[in-house]
Amino acid sequence: MSSTTTISTLSCRILVVALMAVLVPFVTAFSPILSSSSSSSRIIHNNNLRRKSAFDDSTRIYSVPNENTNDPNENSESSFSRRDILQSFSSLAILTTSQPCTALDILPTPLQPRERRSNGGIYTPAKRCTAYLVDSTIPPTLVPFKAQREAAILKTIGAGLGTSKDPYLSEALTLNNIAKKTVFGSVGLAQDVIFRGGKKKDEKGGAGYASFVCFGVDYGEEEDVSLAMGLMENILAPRRNVETALGLEFVPQSMQGALDQFRNDGNEGSLKEALLVNAQVKEDVFNTYLPLLQYARSKKLSLLALSPEPSDLRTVRSEGLQSLNIDRRSQYVKDAQGFINLTQDEKFKLYTDRSLLKDFVPLTEKDGPGDYFAERILHHEACASVVASWAMERPDSLVMLVSEMKDVRYMGGINGRIPRICRVLRGEGECSVDESAVTTILLNPSAEETLSGSQYLRLEIGTAPKNLAYQTKVADYIWFSKMPKVNLLNRMMNP
Repeated sequence: MSSTTTISTLSCRILVVALMAVLVPFVTAFSPILSSSSSSSRIIHNNNLRRKSAFDDSTRIYSVPNENTNDPNENSESSFSRRDILQSFSSLAILTTSQPCTALDILPTPLQPRERRSNGGIYTPAKRCTAYLVDSTIPPTLVPFKAQREAAILKTIGAGLGTSKDPYLSEALTLNNIAKKTVFGSVGLAQDVIFRGGKKKDEKGGAGYASFVCFGVDYGEEEDVSLAMGLMENILAPRRNVETALGLEFVPQSMQGALDQFRNDGNEGSLKEALLVNAQVKEDVFNTYLPLLQYARSKKLSLLALSPEPSDLRTVRSEGLQSLNIDRRSQYVKDAQGFINLTQDEKFKLYTDRSLLKDFVPLTEKDGPGDYFAERILHHEACASVVASWAMERPDSLVMLVSEMKDVRYMGGINGRIPRICRVLRGEGECSVDESAVTTILLNPSAEETLSGSQYLRLEIGTAPKNLAYQTKVADYIWFSKMPKVNLLNRMMNP
Protein backbone atom coordinates (compact mmCIF):
# COMPACT_ATOMS: atom_id res chain seq x y z
CA MET A 1 0.00 0.00 0.00
CA SER A 2 1.34 3.43 -0.93
CA SER A 3 2.17 6.10 1.59
CA THR A 4 -0.77 8.22 0.34
CA THR A 5 -3.23 5.41 0.99
CA THR A 6 -1.75 4.76 4.46
CA ILE A 7 -2.06 8.42 5.42
CA SER A 8 -5.64 8.59 4.12
CA THR A 9 -6.57 5.40 6.01
CA LEU A 10 -5.12 6.83 9.22
CA SER A 11 -7.08 10.03 8.66
CA CYS A 12 -10.32 8.06 8.32
CA ARG A 13 -9.60 6.17 11.55
CA ILE A 14 -8.94 9.38 13.44
CA LEU A 15 -12.24 10.74 12.08
CA VAL A 16 -14.14 7.67 13.32
CA VAL A 17 -12.54 7.85 16.78
CA ALA A 18 -13.46 11.53 17.03
CA LEU A 19 -17.01 10.68 16.05
CA MET A 20 -17.14 8.02 18.78
CA ALA A 21 -15.93 10.48 21.38
CA VAL A 22 -18.75 12.86 20.49
CA LEU A 23 -21.57 10.35 20.21
CA VAL A 24 -20.87 8.08 23.21
CA PRO A 25 -21.99 10.57 25.90
CA PHE A 26 -25.25 11.21 24.05
CA VAL A 27 -26.04 7.55 23.53
CA THR A 28 -25.18 6.80 27.19
CA ALA A 29 -27.50 9.54 28.37
CA PHE A 30 -30.38 8.06 26.41
CA SER A 31 -29.63 4.41 27.32
CA PRO A 32 -32.37 4.28 30.07
CA ILE A 33 -34.93 5.26 27.45
CA LEU A 34 -33.64 2.58 25.14
CA SER A 35 -33.74 0.04 28.00
CA SER A 36 -37.39 0.87 28.84
CA SER A 37 -38.63 0.40 25.26
CA SER A 38 -41.39 -2.10 24.67
CA SER A 39 -40.50 -5.77 25.18
CA SER A 40 -42.29 -6.73 22.00
CA SER A 41 -39.90 -4.73 19.83
CA ARG A 42 -36.91 -6.39 21.49
CA ILE A 43 -38.35 -9.86 20.99
CA ILE A 44 -38.89 -9.11 17.31
CA HIS A 45 -35.37 -7.74 17.14
CA ASN A 46 -33.91 -10.87 18.73
CA ASN A 47 -35.90 -13.14 16.40
CA ASN A 48 -34.57 -11.26 13.42
CA LEU A 49 -31.05 -11.68 14.72
CA ARG A 50 -31.54 -15.42 15.05
CA ARG A 51 -32.70 -15.69 11.47
CA LYS A 52 -29.67 -13.69 10.35
CA SER A 53 -27.10 -15.89 12.04
CA ALA A 54 -24.72 -15.37 9.16
CA PHE A 55 -24.00 -11.89 10.40
CA ASP A 56 -20.62 -11.27 11.99
CA ASP A 57 -20.02 -10.72 15.69
CA SER A 58 -19.69 -7.03 15.30
CA THR A 59 -23.37 -6.85 14.30
CA ARG A 60 -24.66 -9.21 17.02
CA ILE A 61 -23.23 -7.19 19.89
CA TYR A 62 -26.14 -4.74 19.55
CA SER A 63 -28.48 -7.50 20.80
CA VAL A 64 -26.37 -9.19 23.50
CA PRO A 65 -28.81 -9.96 26.35
CA ASN A 66 -28.05 -8.49 29.71
CA GLU A 67 -30.10 -10.62 32.07
CA ASN A 68 -31.32 -9.00 35.23
CA THR A 69 -32.58 -11.66 37.64
CA ASN A 70 -33.56 -9.07 40.20
CA ASP A 71 -36.21 -7.55 37.93
CA PRO A 72 -39.18 -9.86 37.37
CA ASN A 73 -40.36 -7.74 34.43
CA GLU A 74 -37.23 -8.51 32.47
CA ASN A 75 -37.44 -11.75 30.51
CA SER A 76 -33.92 -12.21 29.15
CA GLU A 77 -34.21 -8.82 27.42
CA SER A 78 -31.21 -6.77 26.43
CA SER A 79 -30.13 -3.37 27.72
CA PHE A 80 -27.29 -1.20 26.56
CA SER A 81 -24.30 -0.56 28.77
CA ARG A 82 -21.39 1.75 28.13
CA ARG A 83 -19.18 -1.26 27.42
CA ASP A 84 -21.62 -2.51 24.76
CA ILE A 85 -21.64 0.89 23.08
CA LEU A 86 -17.85 1.14 23.07
CA GLN A 87 -17.57 -2.36 21.62
CA SER A 88 -20.05 -1.54 18.85
CA PHE A 89 -18.21 1.63 17.87
CA SER A 90 -14.90 -0.23 17.93
CA SER A 91 -16.31 -2.82 15.55
CA LEU A 92 -17.65 -0.03 13.34
CA ALA A 93 -14.21 1.57 13.24
CA ILE A 94 -12.61 -1.73 12.25
CA LEU A 95 -15.15 -2.29 9.47
CA THR A 96 -14.80 1.28 8.23
CA THR A 97 -11.01 1.22 8.05
CA SER A 98 -10.63 -2.35 6.84
CA GLN A 99 -10.98 -1.09 3.25
CA PRO A 100 -8.66 1.58 1.77
CA CYS A 101 -10.26 4.98 2.35
CA THR A 102 -9.18 8.32 1.02
CA ALA A 103 -10.33 11.85 1.72
CA LEU A 104 -11.73 12.01 -1.83
CA ASP A 105 -14.27 9.29 -0.95
CA ILE A 106 -15.96 11.38 1.73
CA LEU A 107 -17.35 14.19 -0.46
CA PRO A 108 -17.59 14.58 -4.26
CA THR A 109 -14.79 16.77 -5.56
CA PRO A 110 -13.24 17.54 -8.96
CA LEU A 111 -10.26 15.40 -7.86
CA GLN A 112 -12.32 12.24 -7.93
CA PRO A 113 -11.93 9.81 -10.84
CA ARG A 114 -14.10 10.78 -13.82
CA GLU A 115 -16.32 7.71 -13.53
CA ARG A 116 -17.25 8.64 -9.93
CA ARG A 117 -18.25 12.22 -10.74
CA SER A 118 -21.75 13.43 -11.62
CA ASN A 119 -22.51 13.27 -15.34
CA GLY A 120 -19.16 11.63 -15.97
CA GLY A 121 -17.33 14.78 -14.96
CA ILE A 122 -18.71 16.74 -17.94
CA TYR A 123 -19.84 20.26 -17.05
CA THR A 124 -23.37 20.99 -18.25
CA PRO A 125 -24.30 24.69 -17.98
CA ALA A 126 -27.73 25.60 -16.68
CA LYS A 127 -30.26 26.73 -19.25
CA ARG A 128 -30.68 30.49 -19.33
CA CYS A 129 -33.10 32.68 -21.24
CA THR A 130 -32.03 34.73 -24.25
CA ALA A 131 -34.58 37.57 -23.84
CA TYR A 132 -34.70 39.96 -20.87
CA LEU A 133 -36.86 42.93 -20.01
CA VAL A 134 -34.91 45.70 -18.30
CA ASP A 135 -37.45 46.75 -15.69
CA SER A 136 -37.45 50.41 -14.66
CA THR A 137 -36.90 49.80 -10.97
CA ILE A 138 -34.19 51.69 -9.07
CA PRO A 139 -31.76 50.19 -9.75
CA PRO A 140 -33.07 48.41 -12.87
CA THR A 141 -33.61 44.65 -12.77
CA LEU A 142 -33.70 41.97 -15.46
CA VAL A 143 -36.89 39.98 -16.03
CA PRO A 144 -36.13 36.82 -18.07
CA PHE A 145 -38.58 35.44 -20.61
CA LYS A 146 -38.60 31.89 -21.89
CA ALA A 147 -38.48 31.14 -25.60
CA GLN A 148 -42.21 30.47 -25.84
CA ARG A 149 -42.96 34.00 -24.57
CA GLU A 150 -40.56 35.84 -26.89
CA ALA A 151 -42.85 35.72 -29.92
CA ALA A 152 -45.79 37.11 -27.92
CA ILE A 153 -43.72 40.07 -26.71
CA LEU A 154 -42.49 40.90 -30.21
CA LYS A 155 -45.95 40.59 -31.77
CA THR A 156 -47.29 42.98 -29.16
CA ILE A 157 -44.60 45.49 -30.09
CA GLY A 158 -45.44 44.94 -33.75
CA ALA A 159 -49.10 45.66 -33.01
CA GLY A 160 -48.06 49.15 -31.94
CA LEU A 161 -48.45 48.86 -28.15
CA GLY A 162 -44.88 49.95 -27.47
CA THR A 163 -43.15 49.38 -24.12
CA SER A 164 -44.04 51.06 -20.83
CA LYS A 165 -41.23 52.86 -19.05
CA ASP A 166 -42.92 52.52 -15.66
CA PRO A 167 -41.45 49.94 -13.28
CA TYR A 168 -43.37 46.72 -13.03
CA LEU A 169 -42.37 46.27 -9.38
CA SER A 170 -43.11 49.39 -7.39
CA GLU A 171 -42.56 49.55 -3.65
CA ALA A 172 -46.28 49.78 -2.95
CA LEU A 173 -47.08 46.69 -5.00
CA THR A 174 -44.23 44.39 -4.07
CA LEU A 175 -46.20 42.10 -1.73
CA ASN A 176 -49.09 41.93 -4.16
CA ASN A 177 -46.76 40.94 -6.99
CA ILE A 178 -45.08 38.27 -4.87
CA ALA A 179 -48.45 36.75 -4.01
CA LYS A 180 -49.52 36.94 -7.62
CA LYS A 181 -46.38 35.18 -8.80
CA THR A 182 -46.83 32.51 -6.17
CA VAL A 183 -50.41 31.74 -7.20
CA PHE A 184 -50.36 32.25 -10.94
CA GLY A 185 -46.70 31.70 -11.79
CA SER A 186 -44.57 33.38 -14.42
CA VAL A 187 -47.31 33.35 -17.07
CA GLY A 188 -49.21 36.10 -15.28
CA LEU A 189 -46.04 38.19 -15.01
CA ALA A 190 -45.33 37.79 -18.70
CA GLN A 191 -48.86 38.83 -19.63
CA ASP A 192 -48.69 41.89 -17.37
CA VAL A 193 -45.44 42.98 -19.00
CA ILE A 194 -46.68 42.29 -22.53
CA PHE A 195 -49.98 44.15 -22.26
CA ARG A 196 -48.78 47.31 -20.54
CA GLY A 197 -47.40 49.10 -23.57
CA GLY A 198 -47.54 52.65 -24.82
CA LYS A 199 -51.27 52.46 -25.47
CA LYS A 200 -54.05 50.20 -24.26
CA LYS A 201 -54.73 46.98 -26.08
CA ASP A 202 -58.26 48.07 -27.00
CA GLU A 203 -57.29 51.58 -28.05
CA LYS A 204 -57.05 52.56 -31.70
CA GLY A 205 -54.13 54.54 -33.04
CA GLY A 206 -55.01 56.55 -36.08
CA ALA A 207 -53.61 59.90 -37.12
CA GLY A 208 -50.93 61.24 -34.85
CA TYR A 209 -49.76 57.87 -33.55
CA ALA A 210 -46.87 55.66 -34.63
CA SER A 211 -44.52 53.26 -32.91
CA PHE A 212 -40.78 52.74 -33.20
CA VAL A 213 -38.29 49.96 -32.53
CA CYS A 214 -34.59 50.81 -32.19
CA PHE A 215 -32.11 47.95 -32.52
CA GLY A 216 -28.68 48.56 -31.02
CA VAL A 217 -26.14 46.44 -32.89
CA ASP A 218 -22.44 45.98 -33.55
CA TYR A 219 -21.79 46.68 -37.23
CA GLY A 220 -18.98 44.14 -37.26
CA GLU A 221 -21.06 41.18 -36.03
CA GLU A 222 -22.97 39.09 -38.57
CA GLU A 223 -24.69 37.37 -35.64
CA ASP A 224 -26.49 40.62 -34.83
CA VAL A 225 -27.92 40.77 -38.35
CA SER A 226 -29.31 37.23 -38.11
CA LEU A 227 -30.82 37.98 -34.70
CA ALA A 228 -32.38 41.24 -35.94
CA MET A 229 -34.05 39.47 -38.85
CA GLY A 230 -35.37 36.78 -36.51
CA LEU A 231 -36.93 39.39 -34.22
CA MET A 232 -38.36 41.33 -37.16
CA GLU A 233 -40.13 38.21 -38.38
CA ASN A 234 -42.29 38.17 -35.24
CA ILE A 235 -42.69 41.96 -35.12
CA LEU A 236 -44.02 42.00 -38.68
CA ALA A 237 -46.48 39.13 -38.09
CA PRO A 238 -49.41 41.38 -37.01
CA ARG A 239 -48.60 44.17 -39.50
CA ARG A 240 -50.40 43.11 -42.66
CA ASN A 241 -51.35 46.03 -44.90
CA VAL A 242 -49.88 48.52 -42.41
CA GLU A 243 -47.05 50.91 -43.32
CA THR A 244 -43.70 49.70 -41.99
CA ALA A 245 -40.18 50.94 -42.69
CA LEU A 246 -36.59 49.99 -41.92
CA GLY A 247 -34.25 52.87 -41.06
CA LEU A 248 -30.52 52.51 -41.71
CA GLU A 249 -28.33 54.75 -39.58
CA PHE A 250 -25.16 54.09 -41.62
CA VAL A 251 -26.68 55.31 -44.94
CA PRO A 252 -26.49 59.08 -45.67
CA GLN A 253 -29.74 60.83 -46.55
CA SER A 254 -28.50 61.62 -50.05
CA MET A 255 -28.67 57.88 -50.80
CA GLN A 256 -32.44 57.69 -50.36
CA GLY A 257 -32.84 57.44 -54.13
CA ALA A 258 -30.44 54.50 -54.30
CA LEU A 259 -32.40 52.67 -51.58
CA ASP A 260 -35.68 53.29 -53.39
CA GLN A 261 -34.18 51.97 -56.62
CA PHE A 262 -32.93 48.83 -54.87
CA ARG A 263 -36.38 48.27 -53.36
CA ASN A 264 -37.86 48.37 -56.86
CA ASP A 265 -35.35 46.33 -58.91
CA GLY A 266 -33.18 44.53 -56.32
CA ASN A 267 -29.95 45.46 -58.14
CA GLU A 268 -27.28 44.89 -55.49
CA GLY A 269 -24.40 46.00 -57.71
CA SER A 270 -25.83 49.46 -58.28
CA LEU A 271 -26.61 49.87 -54.59
CA LYS A 272 -23.11 48.79 -53.58
CA GLU A 273 -21.49 51.24 -55.98
CA ALA A 274 -23.67 54.11 -54.80
CA LEU A 275 -23.05 53.50 -51.09
CA LEU A 276 -19.34 52.66 -51.22
CA VAL A 277 -18.24 55.24 -53.79
CA ASN A 278 -20.62 58.13 -53.34
CA ALA A 279 -21.58 57.78 -49.66
CA GLN A 280 -18.29 56.43 -48.26
CA VAL A 281 -20.01 53.52 -46.50
CA LYS A 282 -17.49 50.93 -45.33
CA GLU A 283 -17.45 47.81 -47.48
CA ASP A 284 -17.49 45.39 -44.54
CA VAL A 285 -20.57 47.14 -43.10
CA PHE A 286 -22.34 46.92 -46.46
CA ASN A 287 -21.51 43.24 -46.89
CA THR A 288 -22.62 42.45 -43.33
CA TYR A 289 -25.98 44.21 -43.69
CA LEU A 290 -26.79 43.28 -47.27
CA PRO A 291 -28.83 40.25 -46.05
CA LEU A 292 -30.92 42.64 -43.95
CA LEU A 293 -31.56 44.84 -47.00
CA GLN A 294 -32.60 41.79 -48.99
CA TYR A 295 -34.89 40.70 -46.17
CA ALA A 296 -36.51 44.14 -46.02
CA ARG A 297 -37.12 44.07 -49.76
CA SER A 298 -38.69 40.61 -49.54
CA LYS A 299 -41.08 41.94 -46.88
CA LYS A 300 -41.82 45.05 -48.97
CA LEU A 301 -40.58 47.40 -46.26
CA SER A 302 -39.75 51.00 -47.02
CA LEU A 303 -36.04 51.77 -46.66
CA LEU A 304 -34.97 55.02 -44.98
CA ALA A 305 -31.56 56.68 -45.20
CA LEU A 306 -30.99 58.48 -41.91
CA SER A 307 -27.46 59.80 -41.50
CA PRO A 308 -26.21 63.30 -42.33
CA GLU A 309 -23.66 63.59 -45.11
CA PRO A 310 -20.11 62.61 -44.05
CA SER A 311 -18.78 65.95 -45.29
CA ASP A 312 -21.26 67.85 -43.13
CA LEU A 313 -20.27 65.84 -40.06
CA ARG A 314 -16.61 66.63 -40.71
CA THR A 315 -17.45 70.32 -40.99
CA VAL A 316 -19.28 70.33 -37.69
CA ARG A 317 -16.50 68.35 -36.01
CA SER A 318 -13.79 70.76 -37.10
CA GLU A 319 -15.59 74.13 -37.30
CA GLY A 320 -18.75 73.79 -35.19
CA LEU A 321 -22.48 73.74 -35.85
CA GLN A 322 -22.54 77.43 -36.83
CA SER A 323 -20.38 76.65 -39.88
CA LEU A 324 -22.92 74.22 -41.36
CA ASN A 325 -24.88 75.38 -44.40
CA ILE A 326 -28.21 76.83 -43.27
CA ASP A 327 -30.20 74.77 -45.78
CA ARG A 328 -28.56 71.56 -44.59
CA ARG A 329 -29.10 72.61 -41.01
CA SER A 330 -32.85 73.05 -41.56
CA GLN A 331 -32.93 69.68 -43.33
CA TYR A 332 -31.32 67.89 -40.42
CA VAL A 333 -32.98 69.79 -37.56
CA LYS A 334 -36.80 69.98 -37.73
CA ASP A 335 -37.18 71.34 -34.20
CA ALA A 336 -34.50 73.97 -33.78
CA GLN A 337 -35.70 75.33 -30.45
CA GLY A 338 -36.12 71.88 -28.95
CA PHE A 339 -32.68 70.92 -30.26
CA ILE A 340 -31.13 73.85 -28.38
CA ASN A 341 -33.16 73.43 -25.19
CA LEU A 342 -32.30 69.75 -24.93
CA THR A 343 -28.64 70.53 -24.32
CA GLN A 344 -29.64 72.37 -21.12
CA ASP A 345 -31.80 69.56 -19.75
CA GLU A 346 -30.39 67.96 -16.59
CA LYS A 347 -31.30 64.45 -17.70
CA PHE A 348 -29.57 64.98 -21.03
CA LYS A 349 -26.51 66.40 -19.28
CA LEU A 350 -26.27 63.18 -17.28
CA TYR A 351 -26.55 61.16 -20.50
CA THR A 352 -23.84 63.28 -22.12
CA ASP A 353 -21.46 62.83 -19.22
CA ARG A 354 -22.10 59.13 -18.54
CA SER A 355 -22.64 57.80 -22.06
CA LEU A 356 -22.17 60.06 -25.08
CA LEU A 357 -18.70 61.43 -24.28
CA LYS A 358 -17.41 58.01 -23.20
CA ASP A 359 -16.83 57.17 -26.88
CA PHE A 360 -14.79 60.29 -27.64
CA VAL A 361 -11.53 59.60 -29.45
CA PRO A 362 -9.62 62.69 -30.68
CA LEU A 363 -8.99 62.82 -34.42
CA THR A 364 -6.38 65.59 -34.27
CA GLU A 365 -4.46 67.43 -31.61
CA LYS A 366 -7.02 70.25 -31.66
CA ASP A 367 -10.02 67.93 -31.56
CA GLY A 368 -11.81 68.12 -28.20
CA PRO A 369 -14.87 66.66 -26.45
CA GLY A 370 -16.95 69.70 -27.44
CA ASP A 371 -16.30 69.06 -31.13
CA TYR A 372 -17.29 65.43 -30.77
CA PHE A 373 -20.40 66.45 -28.84
CA ALA A 374 -21.54 68.79 -31.64
CA GLU A 375 -21.07 66.07 -34.26
CA ARG A 376 -23.01 63.41 -32.34
CA ILE A 377 -26.01 65.54 -31.39
CA LEU A 378 -26.41 66.63 -35.03
CA HIS A 379 -26.18 63.00 -36.13
CA HIS A 380 -28.81 61.91 -33.59
CA GLU A 381 -31.16 64.79 -34.41
CA ALA A 382 -30.94 64.19 -38.17
CA CYS A 383 -31.69 60.46 -37.86
CA ALA A 384 -34.63 61.08 -35.50
CA SER A 385 -36.02 63.80 -37.81
CA VAL A 386 -36.18 61.45 -40.80
CA VAL A 387 -37.85 58.71 -38.77
CA ALA A 388 -40.41 61.08 -37.20
CA SER A 389 -41.22 62.81 -40.50
CA TRP A 390 -41.94 59.52 -42.29
CA ALA A 391 -44.03 58.12 -39.41
CA MET A 392 -46.20 61.20 -38.82
CA GLU A 393 -47.39 61.13 -42.43
CA ARG A 394 -48.63 57.54 -42.02
CA PRO A 395 -51.10 56.72 -39.22
CA ASP A 396 -50.28 53.66 -37.12
CA SER A 397 -47.01 53.17 -38.95
CA LEU A 398 -43.96 51.42 -37.49
CA VAL A 399 -40.31 52.25 -38.07
CA MET A 400 -37.63 49.74 -37.17
CA LEU A 401 -34.26 51.46 -36.80
CA VAL A 402 -30.88 49.74 -36.97
CA SER A 403 -28.07 51.71 -35.35
CA GLU A 404 -24.82 51.30 -33.51
CA MET A 405 -25.36 50.48 -29.86
CA LYS A 406 -23.72 53.69 -28.66
CA ASP A 407 -26.38 55.78 -30.45
CA VAL A 408 -29.40 54.21 -28.68
CA ARG A 409 -28.18 53.03 -25.26
CA TYR A 410 -29.51 54.84 -22.18
CA MET A 411 -32.37 56.37 -24.19
CA GLY A 412 -30.58 59.65 -24.90
CA GLY A 413 -29.55 59.24 -28.53
CA ILE A 414 -31.72 58.84 -31.61
CA ASN A 415 -34.46 57.04 -29.70
CA GLY A 416 -34.79 59.74 -27.05
CA ARG A 417 -35.40 62.52 -29.60
CA ILE A 418 -38.18 60.87 -31.62
CA PRO A 419 -41.21 61.74 -29.37
CA ARG A 420 -40.27 65.42 -29.17
CA ILE A 421 -39.88 65.79 -32.93
CA CYS A 422 -43.15 63.92 -33.56
CA ARG A 423 -45.04 66.37 -31.34
CA VAL A 424 -43.53 69.34 -33.17
CA LEU A 425 -44.30 67.96 -36.63
CA ARG A 426 -47.86 66.85 -35.83
CA GLY A 427 -48.82 69.39 -33.22
CA GLU A 428 -48.85 69.13 -29.46
CA GLY A 429 -52.53 68.32 -29.17
CA GLU A 430 -52.74 66.00 -32.16
CA CYS A 431 -49.78 63.73 -31.50
CA SER A 432 -50.05 60.81 -29.08
CA VAL A 433 -46.46 59.60 -29.44
CA ASP A 434 -44.62 59.52 -26.11
CA GLU A 435 -41.54 57.74 -24.85
CA SER A 436 -43.46 54.48 -24.34
CA ALA A 437 -44.10 54.33 -28.10
CA VAL A 438 -40.35 53.85 -28.63
CA THR A 439 -38.92 50.40 -27.81
CA THR A 440 -35.14 49.97 -27.58
CA ILE A 441 -33.60 46.50 -27.94
CA LEU A 442 -29.87 45.83 -27.56
CA LEU A 443 -28.67 42.78 -29.50
CA ASN A 444 -25.89 40.65 -27.96
CA PRO A 445 -24.48 43.47 -25.83
CA SER A 446 -21.20 43.03 -23.98
CA ALA A 447 -20.32 44.54 -20.63
CA GLU A 448 -17.96 46.94 -22.36
CA GLU A 449 -20.65 48.14 -24.80
CA THR A 450 -22.86 49.09 -21.84
CA LEU A 451 -19.90 51.05 -20.36
CA SER A 452 -19.57 48.67 -17.44
CA GLY A 453 -16.37 48.64 -15.45
CA SER A 454 -16.86 44.99 -14.49
CA GLN A 455 -17.82 41.72 -16.16
CA TYR A 456 -21.55 42.39 -15.61
CA LEU A 457 -23.81 44.40 -17.89
CA ARG A 458 -24.43 47.93 -16.70
CA LEU A 459 -28.18 48.51 -16.50
CA GLU A 460 -28.43 52.12 -15.30
CA ILE A 461 -26.78 55.38 -16.24
CA GLY A 462 -26.06 56.51 -12.66
CA THR A 463 -27.13 55.80 -9.10
CA ALA A 464 -25.94 58.81 -7.12
CA PRO A 465 -28.67 60.38 -4.90
CA LYS A 466 -28.69 63.56 -6.96
CA ASN A 467 -29.24 61.53 -10.14
CA LEU A 468 -32.19 59.41 -9.00
CA ALA A 469 -34.67 61.82 -10.57
CA TYR A 470 -32.96 61.33 -13.93
CA GLN A 471 -32.35 57.61 -13.60
CA THR A 472 -32.35 55.93 -17.02
CA LYS A 473 -32.03 52.24 -17.87
CA VAL A 474 -29.76 51.02 -20.63
CA ALA A 475 -32.62 49.76 -22.88
CA ASP A 476 -36.10 48.26 -22.78
CA TYR A 477 -34.96 44.77 -23.77
CA ILE A 478 -31.73 42.85 -24.06
CA TRP A 479 -31.72 40.01 -26.57
CA PHE A 480 -29.08 37.32 -27.17
CA SER A 481 -28.57 34.88 -30.03
CA LYS A 482 -27.59 32.16 -27.56
CA MET A 483 -27.48 31.64 -23.82
CA PRO A 484 -25.39 34.44 -22.27
CA LYS A 485 -22.69 33.76 -19.74
CA VAL A 486 -23.96 33.73 -16.19
CA ASN A 487 -21.44 36.35 -15.10
CA LEU A 488 -22.84 38.78 -17.67
CA LEU A 489 -26.26 39.07 -16.04
CA ASN A 490 -26.89 40.84 -12.75
CA ARG A 491 -29.89 41.82 -10.63
CA MET A 492 -31.96 39.02 -12.07
CA MET A 493 -35.57 38.71 -11.00
CA ASN A 494 -36.98 35.20 -11.06
CA PRO A 495 -40.64 35.42 -12.13
